[in-house]
Amino acid sequence: MTGLRGPQSGEEGGADGCRCYEIGFISKRYFILNKFPVSRCGIRAWEGRLPVSSKMFAGLLLVIPLASCGDNSGNSKIAAQPVHPVQVFTVEKQSLVREINAVGTVRYRRETPLGFTTAGKVALVRFEEGDFVKRGALLAALDTTNVGADMSVATAERDRVRAEFDRVRALYADGWVTKARFESAEAAVKGAEARVQQAGFARNTAQLYAPSSGVVLMRNVQAGQIIAAGTPVLMLGAADEGFVFRVPIVDRDASKLRVGMAADISIESAGEGPLTATITEIEGRANTATGAFTVQFSLPNRPVLRSGQIGTAAIKLPASDSGDQVQISASALFGVRTGEGLVYVVGPKNRVETRNVMIERVTDNYVLVSGGLRVGDQIVTSGLEKLRTGSTVRVLKRKR
Repeated sequence: MTGLRGPQSGEEGGADGCRCYEIGFISKRYFILNKFPVSRCGIRAWEGRLPVSSKMFAGLLLVIPLASCGDNSGNSKIAAQPVHPVQVFTVEKQSLVREINAVGTVRYRRETPLGFTTAGKVALVRFEEGDFVKRGALLAALDTTNVGADMSVATAERDRVRAEFDRVRALYADGWVTKARFESAEAAVKGAEARVQQAGFARNTAQLYAPSSGVVLMRNVQAGQIIAAGTPVLMLGAADEGFVFRVPIVDRDASKLRVGMAADISIESAGEGPLTATITEIEGRANTATGAFTVQFSLPNRPVLRSGQIGTAAIKLPASDSGDQVQISASALFGVRTGEGLVYVVGPKNRVETRNVMIERVTDNYVLVSGGLRVGDQIVTSGLEKLRTGSTVRVLKRKR
């Protein structure tokens, strides 16, 4: 039989804060009553020797007193969860505006290839590439020996058939020839007159004149060269109609463009900031080789512009044309796989959660993603290497 008695009145704890409990053991042969000091975290060894079964029973009885061992507060310290400093990007309506970037060239609005309507030998070319010419200036000319001879032949034939027609008409009036003969002679006169006009046209176009003031963009022939009819001799850019910027855009992006949309055109060689331009024309048919549509932008007049300059067009699409696509920093992505990746989004109580996004396009400045994000979400852009799902964060700075 075993009994347990706590501290009696007047009994103090030990110097080390222990309390004494009287434990009595009754065995078949003897009864032992002794004091056993109990420390804060265990039981001191007591003097005397107890039976093994009694020791085990005494240990069970001490469970309740030992449960009260500990510091004076009664609460143990819990390790604090680390808070990670991060920077975030807030998804806003303007971040849904997607930007199309494409490389193109500056051109004159009207670049006209000029040539002769007949074959012949080039007699002279007066201007070189880059020269400015005025409207009506003589640009080039053919040797007129051939066209002059053709004119002479056509004129002589016309005079002959006219004389023949006069004789047939007199005979027809007297009834000596049939009506069919008269109509044949009349048709021959008309044909001869047409050939004279044709020869005259060839003679007149043997000299090439500038249809407008502009710049000679290309020269394809030299004096003395034999050329075929219709061969481009010079390319003239009309200066009075200004410049345009032409850029090929793939069908996926071209379908979202409309005439009148604004764009920023950056031309490094022009030495100025971006030029504000508007879309004036979108080709109705894609290029058969590339599948791209040529989009034309109207440029403001600038003396530094030249045909052939290379530039970049930045076209901003409104959110309605961007779907759920969002531009985010590449540093916000992790766990990237083919066509998809993960981002951390700051949730309630500043705990991060993982979102899966689809990667639509990657550029030098941003990554275009879709799905998984909404307006107002805060995406972690730096400091995410130490994060796990559910980690607590502290936002240092919000990037807009």
